[in-house]
Amino acid sequence: MEPEAVKFLAAGLAIGLGALGPGIGIGILGYGAMQGLARNPEARGPIQTNMILAIALAEAIGIYALIVAIILAMVA
Repeated sequence: MEPEAVKFLAAGLAIGLGALGPGIGIGILGYGAMQGLARNPEARGPIQTNMILAIALAEAIGIYALIVAIILAMVA
């Protein structure tokens, strides 16, 4: 296999697997928030605030994976 092909394969795997974790995490966060709202609708404010903060932190991991994939594709 050529080095150029291996480089792009590594970049593709980095972004693919790097987006898988945050996607699953955000789904679990949304599910938990909906369960919490269903059980206690009065707690909407704190649940929503914590959910948005956790989603932003999970999304940052996906952005880091994108940056690593770009670096792998351009440099290696």
